[in-house]
Amino acid sequence: MNEIERKFLVENSAFKAQAYKHERIAQGYLNSHPERTVRIRTKGDKCYLTIKGKSNESGTTRLEWETEIPVAEAQSLLELCESGSIDKIRYEVKSGGHIFEVDEFFGENEGLIIAEVELQHEDETFQKPEWLGKEVTGDNRYYNAYLSRNPYKKWK
Repeated sequence: MNEIERKFLVENSAFKAQAYKHERIAQGYLNSHPERTVRIRTKGDKCYLTIKGKSNESGTTRLEWETEIPVAEAQSLLELCESGSIDKIRYEVKSGGHIFEVDEFFGENEGLIIAEVELQHEDETFQKPEWLGKEVTGDNRYYNAYLSRNPYKKWK
């Protein structure tokens, strides 16, 4: 149930030509507390309830539990969510033996593009694509729960 991932800013849109899949994602938070988040996500024609725990000191590992839920239930739960939401397209890009999930944000977070790579262990090596920029693993500002309350457009 642990998720181990590293996050990076993306320097350009070259990843789009390398993507083998992309889907629109919308999500809201029933709880966005840094110690634990509870989110509702629609991804394509599927919906999910996800609970995430607090990250470890390095920001790479945290508990994640997710289950698919019916669309009608997701729509009802979205009405209960805190103010602020996330709207993005997720691109999946293969690089070496890993898959990078690249999120291009819209709405109040437009202009932000973040790539994540899931790992089997914290010190696992991976091939970095040329469009990968500064690492932001462990920087809470780049968590979706934070972005839903403190949109990227308001950072400047």
